[in-house]
Amino acid sequence: MRKLCLTLIPLLIPLSACVQDPADAPARPNIIFVLTDDQRHDALGFLNEEIRTPNMDRLAAQGVHFRNAFVTTSLCSPSRASILTGLYAHTHGIVDNLQRSLSPGTRFFPQDLQAAGYQTAFVGKWHMGLHGDEKQPGFDYWVSFAGQGNYFPVDGSTINVNGNRVPQQGYITDELTDYAMEWLKGRELGKPFFLYLSHKAVHADFMPAERHRELYADVEIRLPGSSADTPENYAGKPMWVRNQRNSWHGVDFAYHGDLDIREYKRNYNRALAAVDDSLGRLLAWIDDQGIAQDTIVVFMGDNGFLFGEHGLIDKRNAYEESIRVPLLAYAPGRFPAGAVVDEMVANIDIAPSLLALAGVTPSSPVHGADFGPLARGENVHDWRSELYYEYFWNWVFPQTPTTFALRTDDFKIVQYHGIWDTDELYDLRSDPGEMRNLIGDPGHKLVVRQMRQRLYSLNLETGGQPQVPYTIKEGHGLRFRTPDGAEQAEFPESIYRQPNPPDIEDYKD
Repeated sequence: MRKLCLTLIPLLIPLSACVQDPADAPARPNIIFVLTDDQRHDALGFLNEEIRTPNMDRLAAQGVHFRNAFVTTSLCSPSRASILTGLYAHTHGIVDNLQRSLSPGTRFFPQDLQAAGYQTAFVGKWHMGLHGDEKQPGFDYWVSFAGQGNYFPVDGSTINVNGNRVPQQGYITDELTDYAMEWLKGRELGKPFFLYLSHKAVHADFMPAERHRELYADVEIRLPGSSADTPENYAGKPMWVRNQRNSWHGVDFAYHGDLDIREYKRNYNRALAAVDDSLGRLLAWIDDQGIAQDTIVVFMGDNGFLFGEHGLIDKRNAYEESIRVPLLAYAPGRFPAGAVVDEMVANIDIAPSLLALAGVTPSSPVHGADFGPLARGENVHDWRSELYYEYFWNWVFPQTPTTFALRTDDFKIVQYHGIWDTDELYDLRSDPGEMRNLIGDPGHKLVVRQMRQRLYSLNLETGGQPQVPYTIKEGHGLRFRTPDGAEQAEFPESIYRQPNPPDIEDYKD
C-alpha cells in the first residue's frame, strides 16, 4: 500500500501523519454531514476560550480544519439551498427565508448519492420557505419540522417522521440525534449510507438544554470594541449600518427589546454545548462499530452571527463575522490529522466535494468545486482566489439592503443596491476587523474599479441578472450633499417604540 506522508500544521496535537492513498481507500465511504445553525466560525473550543467543544475539537485534531470557510449568502434558506445544490442563490432561486420554490430542474446532491446506491437520511431543520416539513427528493428516511421548529415542545409542535407527524417529545437537539442514531442502527448493512443531520441550534432565541442552563455562569463574556457607539467606530461606515444599531438587528434595540447581549451570547454558548454532545454520540457510535476508516464526517455552520460587531447582531450583511463559518472534515485514512486549509472554501463546495468523495459525478452543473484535494494537502493551482457574496433585501427585515460583495485574500468590496449610501472596501490583511473604509481613498481607485468589474462579471456569468437586474458600477454615483443644506431626515415618529412593545406581533405580517 502506498502512503502519502505529510508534515502537518500544528493544531491541538503536534503530530505528523501518513495518509492512505485515495486509490487504496474504500470506493464508497459512508458520509455524515452535520449542519449547525448560526454558528460563528470562531464558536469552536480550540479557537475560543469562552466555550468548550471537545468533540468539535476532536474533529479538528484528527481531521482537517478549513480556516477560511464562507457562505455565499448569510441566511438560513439560501445558504442551505446552496449546500444542497452547489449553486448560488440567484441560480437555485431560494433567495430569502420566505416561501419560494427552487428554479425548475434544480437537483439536490443526495439524489445523486441515492441513485448511486447510497442509503440516505435527512434529520432536522429543512427550512426552505416558512412552513413546510414535507419529505424532499433524495432521502429514503425523513425527519423534519416546519420552519424554525422549537427547542422545547410547545402545544401543537410536531415532527414529521416519514410522513407521520408525531408530537415533539424533548429538547430538539437531543431528539434529532435520537432519530439519527435510530436510523443508523437500523440501516441496511452492506450498503454505504449518507446521513444529513441538520440542527436547529444555535438559532435564536437560544435555549440551552436543562443540563446546560448553568454552564459558563462564571465565564466573562466580552463584547467587541466595534460595538461601542463612537465616532471612530462609524467613521466611513454606511448610514444604514449606524441606523441599524437602533433596530431589530442592532445592539440598542435588539429584537425590539432590552436584550443583554452578553447574556444572550452566554445562552448561545450553552445551546451549542448540546450540539457538541450530539457530535460526540455520533463519533462514539462510529468508533464502537469499527467503521472510522470507512466513514467521513463533515461538520459545518449555515452562516455566521454577529454579537455586537459594528453595533449589529444576527447575520445577512457581508462583514466577516456574518459570512465565515466553521468547517471541519474527519476522514481517517483519507485526510491528514490536524491539518489546516487556508484557501477560501464555501457552502457551494459541499455538494461537489461529498459527491467526489463518494465517487459520484454530479448530474447537473454546480458553481462549487471539490475541496478534497485541499484536504489531502495537494497543491491546487486553479483553486478560487475570490469569493462572491450576495444578500437580497426582504420586507420582513428591511434594515439590511441588497448586498453584493467580492472577497479576496487581500481585499473585500461591498456594494449596495437600491439605496443612497456609501459602498465599502477593506484591506483584510491590515484591517481584518473591517474598520477603515477605503472606498473613497484615491490610492485604491484601481482596486475598486477592478473589483467592481469582477463582481459584475461573476454575477453575469452565473445567471444572476434575473433576480436583481443591475449594470456594472463604474463609480460612486452623484451621491454628495452640501454641509450648508438640509440635515439628514429624522425617522418618522411612528417608527419609535419602547422596548418589548405589546403590539409587536401586529408588525410582523
